[in-house]
Amino acid sequence: MKITLVTVGKIKEKFFEDAIKEYSKRLSRYCKLEILQVADEKTPEGASEAVELQIKEKEGQRILSLIRDDAYVIALAIEGKMLDSEELAERIEKLGVSGISQIVFVIGGSLGLSAQVMKRADYALSFSRMTFPHQLMRVVLLEQIYRSYRIMNHQPYHK
Repeated sequence: MKITLVTVGKIKEKFFEDAIKEYSKRLSRYCKLEILQVADEKTPEGASEAVELQIKEKEGQRILSLIRDDAYVIALAIEGKMLDSEELAERIEKLGVSGISQIVFVIGGSLGLSAQVMKRADYALSFSRMTFPHQLMRVVLLEQIYRSYRIMNHQPYHK
């Protein structure tokens, strides 16, 4: 299975980079992992709704340009469905068994994801109703994907 993360913006802090490298290394025993970044748009202070919509659309076009037609897309969105770790593992496992060869997880920028990206998504996943910085969300997502593979392979993991 190929797992791809398509994310908006760069990682700026070394401690996030280190955590991402660590989970990438751990995941390499279970899947082929690819992390793709698209540039984020600068949001002017006090931007209007129309300007924010334009920003999300630009970022959304960049995201969509990296997603293959046959990929299964999971968008991270506050309004998505919340799963526990076992349910996420079960979903990933079922996708693999059903013949899906690539799962793309999409993490938006500070304004979220465009309507076009949400329309392309096969599933909307929420980790919480809270908002998290995209850099931290990358680490949390990678940890949960790693945990999913540990669960699928009946290997111990911390609860």
